Amino acid sequence: MPHTPYPLHLPTPRGPTPGKGLQLRTRRRRPSSRWRQVLAGLLLIVAGALILVGLMQLPERLDALLLVSNAIANLISGLSRLSMGILQLGSVIVVALLALMALLLLVGGGVRLVRGLTARPRRPS
Repeated sequence: MPHTPYPLHLPTPRGPTPGKGLQLRTRRRRPSSRWRQVLAGLLLIVAGALILVGLMQLPERLDALLLVSNAIANLISGLSRLSMGILQLGSVIVVALLALMALLLLVGGGVRLVRGLTARPRRPS
């Protein structure tokens, strides 16, 4: 007897079906008045113009090339100090590791010396 597939019966929801009875309420933005947009545009233009005027007066008050060269010199000196500090810290760590290794060698040698001196000779059995 060949197997015939039966249709799948799913329960139907009792509430409103999505998209039919359910409406989303969207809030409309009220268009802003024309005068408000004009005023906002003028304020933005004035702010941009003032910033540009201030930037144009900047070279008169300070030398930009000197400022850039000082910044680069400070960066290079800072990097050289940082690398020197890292090298010095590395050398301190190496010296501390050498001292620790020397102490371990001394303790290990002392233990072997004591074992060698106090060990009883083995008798062949």
